[in-house]
This record gives sequence, structure tokens and C-alpha cells, in this order.
Amino acid sequence: MPRSKTYNEEDVVEKALNVFWQNGYESTSMQMLEKAMGINKFSIYSSFESKHGLFLECLKHYKKQVKHNIDKLKAGNKGIEDIKQFFYDSVSSNFKTDQPKGCFVTNTYNEFSSKEDKCINEQMTNFMNQLKSIFRQKIEMDTNKSKKLVTKQTNYLLLAKHGLAAASRVNTKEEIEDYIDMIFKNL
Repeated sequence: MPRSKTYNEEDVVEKALNVFWQNGYESTSMQMLEKAMGINKFSIYSSFESKHGLFLECLKHYKKQVKHNIDKLKAGNKGIEDIKQFFYDSVSSNFKTDQPKGCFVTNTYNEFSSKEDKCINEQMTNFMNQLKSIFRQKIEMDTNKSKKLVTKQTNYLLLAKHGLAAASRVNTKEEIEDYIDMIFKNL
């Protein structure tokens, strides 16, 4: 007869997320996950099948966490100002001492961009395409912009979002705010 779980799956996924976020997928060992999650390998494999399965659950969990910021971005009606606020909202948690720094999705995107992990690459591509589509919609709110300019600004802001995620791992709050202000200065 199978034993019932003595842990809350959402809590252990959150703990695993923090380990992966801090160390990346490749550098995270099962021992590190066991220690952080407070459960043994058998329980990890029983619930998630593998380290990879656990990582995919962490991605889903993180996307739920950032859904509020994305929904707020979508609902805004101020065009580029909505994107700017999204940038501020995206890094605000980086200045809490108990949170890993940077963006988990961007870190994953960087780590897996050259690997042939179809499942993770598909999730990253879908997330980035969704963000790019929202950016495009916000920029198009200014009807004076040509399609070519809209495309260039959309690509620029998506790349700036990646840069922001990387910078927020090491820079101060003031430096990040200056960076965000400069990104939007000439749009």
C-alpha cells in the first residue's frame, strides 16, 4: 500500500525553485534538492519522476508567481508606460534579501538556449513570444509609429528585459532604476 505524502507539494516545489534559481539546472544536485526540500530522493522521484520533472514543475510554479505582473501589463492602457512599470515590477522582488536575484525564466532561457531540451525550450519560447506580443501591442498603442519601428522597439525591449534580469542579479536598486529610466528615455 503506498504511503501518503507527508509534505505539501507546493511548498517543496517553492524550495526546489529557489535552489534551481540560485544555482541553475546543471549545478543543482539531487543532494542539494533533498536538503532544501526536506524530503528524500525517493519522494522526489515518486512525485516528480526525475530532476527534470521537478524542474518543469518549478517553471510552472514560477510562471504562476509572475502571472500577476503579466496580467497587470496586459490590462494597462498606457502603452510604453505599462511596459516600463512591468520592468519595475519584475525586479522589485530582487531587493528583498530572501529572494534569489534575476528572473528565473531568463536564467533558464540562457542556460538552455544551446541545449536540445525540447520541452524546456518550448516553454521558454512560448513565454518569450507571449511577452513579445504584449510589448508589441503596447507599442502599437502609439498609432504614429510605423510597423518597422514597432518591430524594432519590440525587439529592443525584449532584449532590454533580458539585460535587466541579468543586471538585477548584481546591481543596486538605484543602478537598476537608472537602467530602466534610460531604456525608456528615447522610446
